Amino acid sequence: MPLTLMWEAAASPGSGPALLTWARAAAPAGPYLRREFFTAPGDRVLVLTWWPSADDAEELPSPPEELIRREVHRWRFTSVAVEEP
Repeated sequence: MPLTLMWEAAASPGSGPALLTWARAAAPAGPYLRREFFTAPGDRVLVLTWWPSADDAEELPSPPEELIRREVHRWRFTSVAVEEP
């Protein structure tokens, strides 16, 4: 069953762009199905990665401490329904 990993970090003041650059470079290479990078107010960076199964899933590591103002949050999700208009 596919698995979605969610990774969210809050950048230290002024480090939002550097944190996004770091996350894009540090994200596991595969065999993910899909990967998206988001930014949010407060210099937060969010990465969602879809994997074929829990066995294939690779977590994004923690960034260097100077780039973040708190610990990274991580969650694992499994889809229960997809609804399209």
